[in-house]
Amino acid sequence: MTTLLKSATIIDASSPYHKQTKDILITDGIITKIDNSIQPKENYQVVELDNLHVSTGWFDTSVSFGEPGYEERETLKHGVQVAAKSGFTDVAINPNTYPIVDNKSAVEFLINKVNGAATSIHPIGALTQQSKGVEMSEMYDMQQSGAIAFGDYNKPVSNDNLLKIALLYAQNFDGLVLSFPKNNLIAGEGVANEGKNSTLLGLKGIPALAEEIQIARDLFLLEYTGGKLHIPTISTAKSVQLIKDAKEKGLDVTCSVAVHNLFLTDDELHDFDANKKVNPPLRTENDRKALIQGLKEGVIDIITSDHNPIDIEHKKVEYSTAKDGTIGLESAFGALNTVLDIETIVKCLSDNPRKRFGVDSVIIEENEKATLSIFNPNGEYTFSEENIISTSKNSVFLDKKLDGKVYGIYNNSQLILNL
Repeated sequence: MTTLLKSATIIDASSPYHKQTKDILITDGIITKIDNSIQPKENYQVVELDNLHVSTGWFDTSVSFGEPGYEERETLKHGVQVAAKSGFTDVAINPNTYPIVDNKSAVEFLINKVNGAATSIHPIGALTQQSKGVEMSEMYDMQQSGAIAFGDYNKPVSNDNLLKIALLYAQNFDGLVLSFPKNNLIAGEGVANEGKNSTLLGLKGIPALAEEIQIARDLFLLEYTGGKLHIPTISTAKSVQLIKDAKEKGLDVTCSVAVHNLFLTDDELHDFDANKKVNPPLRTENDRKALIQGLKEGVIDIITSDHNPIDIEHKKVEYSTAKDGTIGLESAFGALNTVLDIETIVKCLSDNPRKRFGVDSVIIEENEKATLSIFNPNGEYTFSEENIISTSKNSVFLDKKLDGKVYGIYNNSQLILNL
């Protein structure tokens, strides 16, 4: 199959065609020609779309699908279709299934279930057995089967010594350890950011300190052990500063931020909408601005949708008892495009996550594999349930004004468009 992308503006800082508008010819998954104008032949699949832009394929490093165990939330097969139509060529799958992904068989099940799909999946193995935080999982075996990192999704490692041993052990095979930044004893039964809004609304608060003290501990351990540490979904201004200081010390640490923490604050909670109950919680405007600045300065390396589908039975309930989580794949680009420039978005959705998680880097150049996200950065719209492709509909972005349209992807010799 030969595919021709007409008049595509290329966004790839590593490519000699960066910011140039070109025709791109793809044959059997390989970019065979990039030129000002390429004449289509009869058998070509021609893509001509308004204000067409392409970048290296976006990679979301924190995606939850329900299967196995919670198929009513999302199946793997449908989930990768959602990811493809949302512009993601690669997704890292969290281990929060039933059973937990804490052994090589579970990793292999995920990979084999959607082998050959347009969007490639990369399992994250649980750091501890059944994500209980008591005993370390079979990390080496899981990596040999295809796991790209190890962490207990949205569960902190409360045992200091366990994290220390994990960081030491993972160095034997260059493994990446994830540590969720939350001290449960300080967070307590909190359900929202501790501050003015939680007080006004009568909601139990989660202090910023609960995140920051955990990050400080993790960084002390990393300084002692060495190794590679990734801190997912930070949410406070002080967290940005702590990681900035650690990087200046030369520690091998990276971090990510969820799209909703860049776009929304705890001012959103006045309607008690359980779709806005996320972990970590929506923070203050000061935190939001600090996170954006952290991205621009390169302190925060990666942006994730932190896509987490939750069934209606666990969301359409009282705010305090609802499960944490929001879907985010479909809204990720439109939300980011309102607060960041395109080059920063591509760097933090593609280049940086590929490098950190050991997934093949890509470049838009002739004779290279075509791994492309396809989009239009223009066009404001109000995000509604009609824009949701996911099985679950628990989006924090409902009724929000977003900017830009994702057309789809080209990856694994497949063109997937969302038109």
